[in-house]
Amino acid sequence: MSRTAVIAAGGVVAGLILIPVIGFFPALLVLIGVPVVAYLMLDPSQRRRLRRISRKEIGR
Repeated sequence: MSRTAVIAAGGVVAGLILIPVIGFFPALLVLIGVPVVAYLMLDPSQRRRLRRISRKEIGR
């Protein structure tokens, strides 16, 4: 399993654990909100670089 697949599987497991604890919609907001906030915290130059490289290169 690739590193990206392991991270994705971990996210799914975390979401499944959060659903009974805090409810479906708050868990969904957490799973979507964390990557969005992380992206917005990047500098503009880092965002351009991230958009420029392919998805295969991100997981390295």
